Amino acid sequence: MSRNVSTFLIPLLLLPAAARCQLVEEFNPPKANCCLAGFAHSLADQLQDWNQLGRYHQDNERLKALPAEPRRVVFLGDSITDGWRLAQSFPNKPYVNRGIGGQTTPQMLVRMYPDVIDLKPAALIILAGTNDISHNTGPETITMIEENFQAMTELAQAHGIKVILCSVMPVSDYTKNKQTVSRPPTDILKLNAWLREYTTKVHAGFADYYAATVDDKGMLREGYSDDGLHPNLKGYELAAPVAASAIEKALQ
Repeated sequence: MSRNVSTFLIPLLLLPAAARCQLVEEFNPPKANCCLAGFAHSLADQLQDWNQLGRYHQDNERLKALPAEPRRVVFLGDSITDGWRLAQSFPNKPYVNRGIGGQTTPQMLVRMYPDVIDLKPAALIILAGTNDISHNTGPETITMIEENFQAMTELAQAHGIKVILCSVMPVSDYTKNKQTVSRPPTDILKLNAWLREYTTKVHAGFADYYAATVDDKGMLREGYSDDGLHPNLKGYELAAPVAASAIEKALQ
């Protein structure tokens, strides 16, 4: 299919089935944004890099050209990692941020070689799963999420990289964004229980961000997030010592 053809077909394919085959008595379509052809063109381009391998490509090449850091640690994750100012939380540490907002574990699994293994880190710390629970890239079973964690762990360990898995942080409904609707606390607890058990089984580290940030209602502490999902500066201050302790233990 040519790009020009796909530009016109993609918006049609995105329409619900009912919208394409059901007559209506009154013409009242949803409001459309301007420049739909341009938007479809941009979306088609983005779909060529669904896993966003291009996000860190240039910086990966830069790091590979430098002498290897013996205590390099890669932080792999989604927007919570992406927004973490590692240099501020861990000054003078050779820590590399490879978080990408919105990502799920299947996307991170594809990034393991270019964004982690090729950088030859001493350790890898993975914070993921909250977007899998919210179906960011489609529905998944708990087993599918677990197997993605297993695959990432096995790949890293096969290359002599110490692995630290992090518990999924709690969410809250304290802000205008009601996060428990798309990220049920019971699902978070279920995944966290498996992560803790799995790290023991495979001799990986475990960074328990959940315990450090949860309140007595099972939610992310009030005042430590501006949207009920992402930590703010105070929230990262709770997570930083947990990560530091897990990394120190892994690199001993």
